[in-house]
Amino acid sequence: MKYAKDSEYIVIRALEDGVQVIGLTRGTDTRFHHAEKLDKGEVMVAQFTEHTSAVKVRGKATLYTAYGEVESEGKK
Repeated sequence: MKYAKDSEYIVIRALEDGVQVIGLTRGTDTRFHHAEKLDKGEVMVAQFTEHTSAVKVRGKATLYTAYGEVESEGKK
């Protein structure tokens, strides 16, 4: 599979307990295909592949990408 080397990665660092990272599929129907829960301080490296076209993050986290850093908001 060629996508592994050529695909983009993002790094997600949880800033609170219970941060959810949800992978969304490609294709005509966008669906959840994978979910992880991170606790404060945990880090996950996610990759966009032939199956994953988007990642949804719920909770307070910092996302590191090739385009810069983004911080998601926690629960209000």
